[in-house]
Amino acid sequence: MTRAVLGVDVGTGSVRAGLFDLSGARLGVGVCEIQLFRPAEDFVEQSSEDIWRAAGVAVRAALKEAQLEPSEVVGVGFDATCSLVALDAADRPVSVSPTDRDEQNVIVWMDHRAIEQAARINQTGHEVLRYVGGVISPEMQMPKLLWLKQQRPDTFRRAARFLDLPDFLTYRATGQDVRSLCTTTCKWTYADGRWSDDFLQQIGLGELCADDHARIGQRVRPMGERVGGLTDTAAQQLGLAPGTAVGVSIIDAHAGGLGLLGVPLGTEDPSSVELERRLALIGGTSSCHMAVSREPRFVPGVWGPYYSAMVPGLWLTEGGQSATGALIDHVIFTHSRAAELSEQARREGRSEHALLNDVLARLEGASARGFELTRELHVMPDFHGNRSPRADPTLRGMISGLKLTDSVESLALLYLATIQAIAHGTRHILDALTTAGYRIDTLVACGGDTKNPVFLREHADVTGRPIVQPREPEAVLLGSALLGAVASGDRASVSQAMSAMTHEGSVVNPRDGDVASFHDKKHRVFQRLYDDQMAYRVLMS
Repeated sequence: MTRAVLGVDVGTGSVRAGLFDLSGARLGVGVCEIQLFRPAEDFVEQSSEDIWRAAGVAVRAALKEAQLEPSEVVGVGFDATCSLVALDAADRPVSVSPTDRDEQNVIVWMDHRAIEQAARINQTGHEVLRYVGGVISPEMQMPKLLWLKQQRPDTFRRAARFLDLPDFLTYRATGQDVRSLCTTTCKWTYADGRWSDDFLQQIGLGELCADDHARIGQRVRPMGERVGGLTDTAAQQLGLAPGTAVGVSIIDAHAGGLGLLGVPLGTEDPSSVELERRLALIGGTSSCHMAVSREPRFVPGVWGPYYSAMVPGLWLTEGGQSATGALIDHVIFTHSRAAELSEQARREGRSEHALLNDVLARLEGASARGFELTRELHVMPDFHGNRSPRADPTLRGMISGLKLTDSVESLALLYLATIQAIAHGTRHILDALTTAGYRIDTLVACGGDTKNPVFLREHADVTGRPIVQPREPEAVLLGSALLGAVASGDRASVSQAMSAMTHEGSVVNPRDGDVASFHDKKHRVFQRLYDDQMAYRVLMS
């Protein structure tokens, strides 16, 4: 009988389920889309009931593709975006929405309603802020909770539990309210093995200290530890066997980190020293940049350091960009040629990105210096603010060099310039990590964006570092499934599971010479765009 492990990944737009054997070979995948609500500008919401329903659809689809029986799944790991879920004392959804609809009970990670509350928290200068790069983000949970208390006091009173979405999934699966060391440390200011009551009081959330922090988590445990077994109800809803082991959850990008950083490059399993020279790049709707170190490294504007929040025994430093895949799609689908491009993509059964890549290849091939197509076209990619290293959610996007043309070729160039701008954002984060003592020489990448060869090529060229892709392209799902393998006892630890279940795939090497010189110039423009935006603010103040 096959012993398979299941990873369930809840992203911004869908739930995916992946089944793997204990060597990390993928057996089957299922996908189900989920609803996204935007009741106002900067408000993004979901429904925990809709997410759980979709998880059942995705798991059943994965079982069908893998041709496995539920009894052959021995462990389950959950990962999800770091979104905030509100439940009442009977575990029913509580509205977080201006619509007052209780089913809209999830504030999505990318929601920026709490910018003012984040600014107020940052004004305290509290010690715990050292562990978020000195500046808390409105994408984290404490600003969102403060917003709820101030703007929706009924919701704040009714909610008996506030959970990070990954922890909601394990709670729904097992009935055990166990919070992840990953979610609480990275998004809730849990540090040094405790909640800071002084911090909660100072920012105006002292109510959360009551009953030994019952509303935000009394039991915080390391990822992969067995939470419990699937309840009869949850097993029926997911299509699995009751009692199947469930591991402590993890944030989706961090699951990608588990599926990436341990990849053996060559024949040797990486040591902690070698891991310090790698950066995990997880590219999706947003991008996350994960680095680990043996000692804590404090990087202004970059989240962390977080101890054992991803790889046990190592400190995690987490950079990121608030909009990457979302920005690329925004640029494509707001262009006047978008409908025409989408119709061609439908006819040919290809993606809009692939069609634009073809246009770029033609333009590059027609020029002696094809890498200079964007010489006069520059993008500042902070359309949804800057997560790091500037840590300023109020920054805005900019485009310089537009012409009076709306051709598909002009769209392809704008698409390329946007991808390059995102890559220069990654280079900026790498520069900040280098200043703090990191010596990263390799990027290991996964996620939807990294399935795009132009995205990979530009990131290699702009950063000057090779990009390794794992053999298993669904590295986030694999990282989540690793937790199921640990929970079932089939792998002794997360680190051991990483070594045994992840494998090297292809490599994209950077181009040097004229290409590197071109991007050195582009990077100076990238920095200048920020300076110009700051100058505009002064002029308009």
